[in-house]
Amino acid sequence: MPRFWFSAMALALALGVIPALAQTPKPLDNQADPVVATVDGVPILRSELIQAQRALPAQLQQMPPEILLPAVVERLINTKLIVLAGRKDKLAADAEVKKRVTAAEDQVIQDVYLNRLLEARINDQTIRQRYDQMIKDKAGKEEISARHILVQTEPEAREIIAALKKGGDFAALAKEKSVDPAGKQQGGDLGYFGREDMVPEFSEAAFKLKDGEISQDPVRTQFGWHVIKVEAHRTKTQSFEEMREELASEMTREIVGDTVTKLREAAKVERFNIDGSPRTDGGGPPAR
Repeated sequence: MPRFWFSAMALALALGVIPALAQTPKPLDNQADPVVATVDGVPILRSELIQAQRALPAQLQQMPPEILLPAVVERLINTKLIVLAGRKDKLAADAEVKKRVTAAEDQVIQDVYLNRLLEARINDQTIRQRYDQMIKDKAGKEEISARHILVQTEPEAREIIAALKKGGDFAALAKEKSVDPAGKQQGGDLGYFGREDMVPEFSEAAFKLKDGEISQDPVRTQFGWHVIKVEAHRTKTQSFEEMREELASEMTREIVGDTVTKLREAAKVERFNIDGSPRTDGGGPPAR
C-alpha cells in the first residue's frame, strides 16, 4: 500500500505543497540487517547503507550495485569517522547540537504524525470512493473527432465547400488543397479534441456541427480559412489510474489543511514582534 512521505513543513504542505507517493521500505530485522563495516568497533548496518543509497539522486541510483554500494559504504565510513571525532570532543553535550537535534526530532515527529494520519485515511478504497463520487458529480469532457481543410482565402474555401456538396471526398480534397502540412498528410484528420484544444473560432464552429456534417460557411481563424467536417462526438472520462495520483494529492491537501485548522482552533496562539517584544496591533491576523 502506498504511503505518503513529506519533505516540507506541515503548514507549507497545507498551503499547496503536494507530497510524493513512495513505497516505504520494510524495516529489516536483526538477522536481515548485517554489519557491512565497522569504524573503531562501531558498526555500520546494511539498513544504514540502504537508507543512504535511497537518499542519492535518481541518476546515481541507476548505477550498477557492485559499483554504487561500495562507494556508499566508503562515504558512510567517512561520516562515521567525523561523528566519532565529534563525540570525542564531547559535542553531544554542546548547546548548538542539542538545539539542532531537537529541531530534527520535531521534524521527524511531524512527518510520522502526518504519515500515520494519511495512512489511516488514504488508500485504494478511499481514493476509489473519491473517484466514483467525482464521476457521479462531474460530466465527462466533451470531445469531437473532426477533419479540416485550411486555405488562405475565403473564395478558395467556398470552392471546396461547393465541391464537397457535389460529392467530393473530404480527405482527398484535404490532401490536395490544404496548406496545413499535418492535415495534408492525414487527409485533414485532427483526431479527437476538446473545446479548449483549438482556437475559439474553430471550436465554436466545430462543436455546433453534428456527426457527418460539414460547415456551410468557411471559418476564419488566425491561421486562415477552414472547412470543417465533424465525424463523431464522445464524452471522455478519465480512468481511475489516470486520476489516482491527482485525487490522492487532493485528499492529502484537504486532510492536512483540515488538521492544521482544527489544531489552530484548539490552541492558544500568541504572536510577538521579531525582537520578541509584545505586539501592539492586537496580535496580528487570526490564528487560523
